[in-house]
Amino acid sequence: MPDKKIIVQKFGGTSVKDPERIKAVAERIKSYTDRDYSVVVVVSAMGKTTDVLIDLAKEINSSPSRREMDMLLSTGEQVSTALLAIALHAIGVDAISYTGSQIRLKTDGNFSNAKIAGISTDRILKSLSENKVVIVAGFQGVDDDDNITTLGRGGSDTSAVALAAVLNTRDCEIYTDVDGVYTADPRIIEKPRKLNEVSYDEMLELARLGAGVLHSRSVEFAKKYNVRLHVRSSYSLDEGTILMPMEEMVEKFVISGITAKQDEAKVTIREIPDSPGIAAKIFNELGQNRIYVNMIVQSTGYDNLASISFTVKKDDLDNTISICKRLNETLGGSSVEYKDNIAIVSAVGVGMLSSYGVAGKIFEILSGQNINIEMISTSEIGISCVIDSIYSELATKLLHKEFVEAE
Repeated sequence: MPDKKIIVQKFGGTSVKDPERIKAVAERIKSYTDRDYSVVVVVSAMGKTTDVLIDLAKEINSSPSRREMDMLLSTGEQVSTALLAIALHAIGVDAISYTGSQIRLKTDGNFSNAKIAGISTDRILKSLSENKVVIVAGFQGVDDDDNITTLGRGGSDTSAVALAAVLNTRDCEIYTDVDGVYTADPRIIEKPRKLNEVSYDEMLELARLGAGVLHSRSVEFAKKYNVRLHVRSSYSLDEGTILMPMEEMVEKFVISGITAKQDEAKVTIREIPDSPGIAAKIFNELGQNRIYVNMIVQSTGYDNLASISFTVKKDDLDNTISICKRLNETLGGSSVEYKDNIAIVSAVGVGMLSSYGVAGKIFEILSGQNINIEMISTSEIGISCVIDSIYSELATKLLHKEFVEAE
């Protein structure tokens, strides 16, 4: 291990979107090497490069192979790493760029959504011991057959936290185009509050429920390996938001964030037998088809028949309906219905652990505007309601005013 303190920094696509931004990132990195840090940098593809590559592939083939898409998309990060190394060389900082395969970031073979299995630190530590800044292409790795794999959108966050974990440092900075985690989407709420600190569990809930600041898998890694994530803006020197264990937090609000997401649809299978194993058959089948299920509600009538409602990503809706119609016939249900114009509005906060009446207040606020709640899901620190999508913005503003602005 190098004698200097190791810090891992991740720069997103907007942070390296053009030569001027890349030069600015290089200067920021230099400010850390000047303070005697050993710096490991993870970068995303420049700007909208990933989207451009996806569109290019689909112009050639509307259903491209997932393996070849990973091969294609991984090139975006390789461009960024090389350019950043070149920018650092230009200001007198020794640096070296690596792809995921070059540092042996091993993954499973699930193309386009691979999971990290392990990372070799030998090459990174050797370069750090030579006083080089190590720049790693985020979002990518290699499987046991040496196929290039990608970690899914936002996977560069996961790459950075995983590197911090294997390098035994708690210091990991995530640079984006926002200066921290806010209590709500600034595009909806005019003046949301920036959180100085947030717990891993809160951020996991917020990420799962629509807050797009961090990739949820990166937060899971941070929690598992106790890495303190500092979410900062690459456009300013201001302090951002630090993710940490709940017990290390100083500020604990009843509600830390209000989120709304409209990328899911509700599916209902009606009048199926209310007997053991029915739900298992449905959700095992969906799981085997790699369909992510979020909220689930089951209601039972007096005739030993049940209806099961759940939400899935809109991208998976057609496949879900096809599977459910087949299951409906097998199980003897009456119908399969869906609704794709829904929103999931949620309130998240560790303060719920010691507060009473939060759920009742949320339901009262929504009913006061004649907003019908179609499904409800709760956890120790979160409450989510499925409502019609036309009320998404109104519900967000009402809940933020009551639980955040009124504090």
